[in-house]
Amino acid sequence: MGQLKLENLKKSFGNVEVIKGVSLDVKHGEFIVFVGPSGCGKSTLLRMIAGLEDITDGNVIIDDVRVNSLPPVKRGIAMVFQSYALYPHMNVYENIAFPLRVEKLKQAEIDSKVHKAAEILKLTERLNYRPGELSGGQRQRVAIGRAIVREPSIFLFDEPLSNLDAALRASMRIELSKLHNDLDATMIYVTHDQIEAMTMADRIVVLDGGYISQVGTPLELYHNPENIFVAGFIGNPKMNFIDVTCMGTTKTGVKVQLPTGEELTLPVAPRDGIKGQTLSLGIRPEHTLLDGADIKLTLNANVVERLGVQTVVYANSPGGEEGLSEDPEETNRFCSLQDGLATITPGQDLEIGLKASDCHLFDANGAAFKRSVDLLDSKLPDM
Repeated sequence: MGQLKLENLKKSFGNVEVIKGVSLDVKHGEFIVFVGPSGCGKSTLLRMIAGLEDITDGNVIIDDVRVNSLPPVKRGIAMVFQSYALYPHMNVYENIAFPLRVEKLKQAEIDSKVHKAAEILKLTERLNYRPGELSGGQRQRVAIGRAIVREPSIFLFDEPLSNLDAALRASMRIELSKLHNDLDATMIYVTHDQIEAMTMADRIVVLDGGYISQVGTPLELYHNPENIFVAGFIGNPKMNFIDVTCMGTTKTGVKVQLPTGEELTLPVAPRDGIKGQTLSLGIRPEHTLLDGADIKLTLNANVVERLGVQTVVYANSPGGEEGLSEDPEETNRFCSLQDGLATITPGQDLEIGLKASDCHLFDANGAAFKRSVDLLDSKLPDM
């Protein structure tokens, strides 16, 4: 099995409520990623599932069993932490075998399980090594092996790659995804890195301030965010937001006026009583164009970053008075992603084009206007 159900889960530390009513259904074999900014409650939620934090209210149900009062060892879970937590005086074999020895299994069974895990994780040649003789990636695989031998219903990962360098993190992402497929296991993974979430998850749970902001596949969250928080969090570089004025609605969508005076009709579902309101237009940096668009904005390039395959251009937002701010979250920053060979220099004026079909629209409360069904169907692949 490997099914998990969270029912209106809450957690308070004294008078501070950290998890404010989370409900979620996880099917067997799913790779679920909890993602969100620091302090959103993702690690606390994982520890509640594991039994390492008491539950203030609500239920955790694993394979149809309410486990609120059960200790971690009785929940059918195995957890891999941010730190490797290996015993330095034990070799790889004994580190992997440790939980089995605690359960007092027979040596033949221990030997079989350890060698099977080592084969899966490509650690067979390292079984006699101690942790100090291993690379960071190998140590993390040993920690995962210790979880595998327990044959849990659910694997829990708490930012397991954050101690690794960038190249090794990319390699381990691939290994974890392959491991998930090989084991046909249910995995719950916590990270603050939305790239990890996008590349590994079957579904992403975006947390914000102790609530679930949205749940969906990576492409659903990318193409159809339900609110401005998810729109800004998913995607790298982050989505641009421009304050616009609603000029009214038409049969084809909502007409808005940009700070430059340009008008654009966005293919989103109209709402009553929005004429004259200030709304937020969202456009991803990779959807900005140098030609062939519905509308063009003249921007001055403040900073140009050349990454080889891409060129990242930062400018002041349309209607903004200042350029790139010292605060990276400042709303007057506008980012455009262009081809790596684009001949753009700092200080250059650019005509950046936008297509209405690539734009998102959000109301004053941050809720997204529903985009055209036909438009979304054309962007999302058949699964």
